[in-house]
Amino acid sequence: MDLRAALAAHRLVAIIRGTDPEASVRTVLTLAEEGIELIEVSLTGADALSVIEQARKALGPDRPLGAGTVLTADDARAAERAGANFAVTPALGEGVVAARELGLPVLAGVMTPTEILAARPLGAAALKIFPAAQAGGPAYLKALRGPFPHELFVPVGGVDEAAARAYLAAGATAVGVGSPLIGDAADGGSLTALRDRARAFLTVVREDRP
Repeated sequence: MDLRAALAAHRLVAIIRGTDPEASVRTVLTLAEEGIELIEVSLTGADALSVIEQARKALGPDRPLGAGTVLTADDARAAERAGANFAVTPALGEGVVAARELGLPVLAGVMTPTEILAARPLGAAALKIFPAAQAGGPAYLKALRGPFPHELFVPVGGVDEAAARAYLAAGATAVGVGSPLIGDAADGGSLTALRDRARAFLTVVREDRP
């Protein structure tokens, strides 16, 4: 898949890290039904590889479905076998390299200018600014875009609706959103409430498109 184009088109990555595998699968499918195209299942969630496998079967072969918190080569290989077609990492490391070797596009985690430069030879499709809120929020992203105007940045960490607007206004290609979007749905909570949050975030990312 063309992750760069998908991030630019959809501007939102939903991040699922659940304690209930069945609820996590339902969460993936509910988000997909609501029109959220980019969904990441963190490998730190309960039985995450099974969640990816079941979601892939339900979504079909072509829908974007990512594996998150890919730290090692083993993580990358397991995620690819389960059906992930992109990988997300919290940092630079062997997970990035292995995913690229497998043909998976990577949203690679960085925080500093030095890490941004280090990511270039690794072939990351885009760069995840993590943890974005702690790094300095939208002002930090705006500062990074000065020396790195052509990088595709995706802030992740503490992104609620207001922060999503601010990051996109500051030049983010997309935003990654976990608990402010997912809530307790992946732990067995309300899917109706999840749908409401999904629609609210979709409204935000569809506003004021460049």
